[in-house]
Amino acid sequence: MSGGVDIRPFPTRWDLSKRLGEYAAHPENWEKNTVINLVHLLDGKQLKILFDCGVDDFFYDANVRLHKKLLQRNIPHDYIERPGGHTNAYWNNSIKYQMLFFNDFFKQ
Repeated sequence: MSGGVDIRPFPTRWDLSKRLGEYAAHPENWEKNTVINLVHLLDGKQLKILFDCGVDDFFYDANVRLHKKLLQRNIPHDYIERPGGHTNAYWNNSIKYQMLFFNDFFKQ
């Protein structure tokens, strides 16, 4: 839900630089540790993927880009976008869809 699937636009947030080094000095760490750059490792057979994001979330554009990249590579996934932001109200509603996805997955 509201995933930070591309961390590169946020080099000063969440202490990421403590873990990856400053972006300017270690861009390779940032490039190889952001989800959107790891799609090439997926074969579409090993994972069940669900992600969703509110259209007013600051992560929205990155989630849309990830969705499009997965479509281009024919990687099966479920993607949901709905009104809302990076808020508890959005996640309280979103969890219902997440739980349905997991329920169906574990029934298999």
